[in-house]
Amino acid sequence: MLILNGTPFQPATLQLTGIPGMQAGQAWVALVFCILYLISIIGNLTILALVIKEPALHQPMYYFLSVLSLNDLGVSFSTLPTVLATFCFNYRHVGFDACLVQMFFIHTFSFMESGILLAMSFDRFVAICDPLRYATVLTNNRILAMGLCILAKSFTTLFPFPFLVKRLPFCKGNVLHHSYCLHPDLMKVACGDIHVNNIYGLFVVIFTYGIDSTFILLSYVLILRAVLAIASQEQQLKALNTCMSHICAVLAFYVPIIAVSMIHRFWKSAPPVVHVMMSNVYLFVPPMLNPIIYSVKTREIHRGILKVFYKSQS
Repeated sequence: MLILNGTPFQPATLQLTGIPGMQAGQAWVALVFCILYLISIIGNLTILALVIKEPALHQPMYYFLSVLSLNDLGVSFSTLPTVLATFCFNYRHVGFDACLVQMFFIHTFSFMESGILLAMSFDRFVAICDPLRYATVLTNNRILAMGLCILAKSFTTLFPFPFLVKRLPFCKGNVLHHSYCLHPDLMKVACGDIHVNNIYGLFVVIFTYGIDSTFILLSYVLILRAVLAIASQEQQLKALNTCMSHICAVLAFYVPIIAVSMIHRFWKSAPPVVHVMMSNVYLFVPPMLNPIIYSVKTREIHRGILKVFYKSQS
């Protein structure tokens, strides 16, 4: 273990990297990332503005959607400074403490998204399985309490991470494998005992993704059972159609997570570009897809966008 002035050695700055093998086409990569950011930011801001402005959208389902959009903006803005600096300005250095702050926010917003999707599945469960009590169960105060609980859970579980990383010495270099800071990436250049970090990281993943995904699956099992009990096939399809946007959002979030886990577990010899691209898909695709999914699949959101568009034309 390297010691400097009685404290574990930590570099003043860390070096970020782009996408391996694509140095020649960096301008095109920068353009792709800028488009992804524009779609994500404009799309989620549009959803937020519609929910605030349109009285018809002042319902629990759309309140949860606005929270999801706000969280997706948090994910986008957490990665934006270093990604644009890396690909647009070829500036690849980030301060060690700034890297820890970015790591905390990226992971916090990612874990919050899982909790928000769980809350949205509960909304669909109540709407389909107990529609007569929908308005009394999902009151504004309960929605606010659920949102604060999701925030508190993510903040408290992720808060120890910067301090767990800060205590480690870094003697395997200062080059990271992404254009942003992630906890697993920092562990690859740490040379101290990282068992505590790995064990706590596994606990957090199980406590959030594991529990949330289990309850989301359980809610849809109960929803499917309730739908199959409906006599009319037309009413069955109508009930399931109200869940399609949420199902697509869940798949957009969890499929990349499962793919990343499978690659790390069963394809350890995969080229570095595969790991980097899958991490980019995990962080950039859900914030971009969610507003598109809800704009296309949710009639009220679609109508609201068309209403604003026609107003601007007139």
